[in-house]
Amino acid sequence: MKHNDIDAILRSLGDSIAILSDFVTSIPGEELKRVRCDGCWSIAQHVAHLADVQPMGLQRISRMLDEDNPEFVPYFPDKEESEEPAPLPSMSEALAAFKKGREAIIERLSAATPEDWNRLAVHPEYQQYGVHIFARHILMHDHWHMYRMEELWLTRDEYFSAQAD
Repeated sequence: MKHNDIDAILRSLGDSIAILSDFVTSIPGEELKRVRCDGCWSIAQHVAHLADVQPMGLQRISRMLDEDNPEFVPYFPDKEESEEPAPLPSMSEALAAFKKGREAIIERLSAATPEDWNRLAVHPEYQQYGVHIFARHILMHDHWHMYRMEELWLTRDEYFSAQAD
C-alpha cells in the first residue's frame, strides 16, 4: 500500500518538538504543577510522560523495522509505576529528553523505505498495527496530550471537563 502522508507525518513529528516547547515555556511556572481534579495529571506530568514514552516508541519502531511481525504488549504507565512516583524532571530536562527521543524516532523513520512503512506487527489493543499506524499514533498521542495541557491551563472552572487522564 502506498501512503501519501509519510512526509507530512515525519514533518509533523518534528514540528511537535517546537510546538510543545513553545507552548510549555509560555505557561506560568505555578500552573505547571497544578492538579485540577482527582485523577487528573498536571501539565508537568503530561510533559514528563511525553518525554518518558519516546524510548518506548523508538524501541517499537525499531522492532517493527528489524523483526518480522513482532508482538507487543499494551503500555499502561500508571500500572507500571511503583507506589512512590519518581520526582518530575524540570521542564527544561523533560523538553530536552522529548526532543532527543523524538529526533531519534524521526531519524529511524526517515531511513525507512516505502516498503518498510507497510511492515506490520501484532498488538492486542488494536485491530491493525504497524510502522505507518504507529508513526501516526505517536503524532496523535502528542496532540492529545498537548490539547489536554491547554485545557488544564486555560479552561475556566465552569467549563472544565474533570475527566481523569
